[in-house]
Amino acid sequence: MNSSRPAARRSPPAARRNPAAWRPALARGVLLRHDPVRDTDLLLLPERVVVLHGSAGAVLGRCDGSRTVAGIVAELSAEYPGAPVAVEVPDFLAGLRKEGWLT
Repeated sequence: MNSSRPAARRSPPAARRNPAAWRPALARGVLLRHDPVRDTDLLLLPERVVVLHGSAGAVLGRCDGSRTVAGIVAELSAEYPGAPVAVEVPDFLAGLRKEGWLT
């Protein structure tokens, strides 16, 4: 195991075995905000701002640590019928976890 890897980036054992059981939450120091001037959602990181496109804000708004990935997918599938939520959302969240923006 790489001991230099920050603890916030490690997944709980259940999430490693079953990614759908992971309960994603924004990492410490990461904030989700809406910019009314641009009418878009932003992810505020230390010394960085990420402009979110499409439904990324709707996905991240559900990452509060109480919902599983499967639960988030179910909610979004109901809200966006016909969208490829089941494929895209878990990959999107996994990518943000690799960046260290989700725990």
